[in-house]
Amino acid sequence: MSTRRGYILLQGGAEFSGQMEVSDRRAIELAGGDHVRIDIIPAAAAPDNNHIRAGENGVKWFKGLGASQVVSRMLINNATAQDPRLAHKLGRSNLIYLLGGFPGHLAASLHGTLCLKSIFDAWKRGAVFGGSSAGAMILADHFFDPREQMIKAGLGLLSNLCIIPHYRKFERTWLTKIKQLIPHIQLLGIDEETGLINDAECGGWTVYGKGDVYLIDDEMITFRPGSEISYGQLRQP
Repeated sequence: MSTRRGYILLQGGAEFSGQMEVSDRRAIELAGGDHVRIDIIPAAAAPDNNHIRAGENGVKWFKGLGASQVVSRMLINNATAQDPRLAHKLGRSNLIYLLGGFPGHLAASLHGTLCLKSIFDAWKRGAVFGGSSAGAMILADHFFDPREQMIKAGLGLLSNLCIIPHYRKFERTWLTKIKQLIPHIQLLGIDEETGLINDAECGGWTVYGKGDVYLIDDEMITFRPGSEISYGQLRQP
């Protein structure tokens, strides 16, 4: 198996709007340019039957940024994620984007599936893998499920980490709860219309977009747009 790794895109919410354009354009560039294959996974929007509209919004958004090959794949639950034809298509993708919505459903849809294996294979070959809100949350090894008020297992790309999207909205209600449930984990807060990509020249992450990113251990460090976060500060994928 190749030891090459692609890039990870973490976004704080309000996808397909405003300053999300900055990190999305960078993700397209890192994936190889406007001609690359972009696959949108709308599973997180399926519990409230919003996956078709949300997926279509994603296709429209990325095409509006200049991308020519953008598809919303009907991966909406664990059963569809076991489809070998869909897995084959995702394995050829250059940028795999997970929509926001319900993180518990999204993680359950992907865990242990053919499609997740193909996504990881694509990422290991150099693809960009990430998403917004719930789509970012589940990439860490732990995430907070607000529906069930509990910590669950994520996909494990980032170790000893829990991500809080929409940070300025959720800080008061999520921060204390997460610290009670899993007290020694590193927390990463990301504002809306804000993205984080592990493309920094220092060997780490760059902050893109409108808002800030927050690393919370014993104390909180705030990173403004354009800032770089080293792998010594945020775990290396």
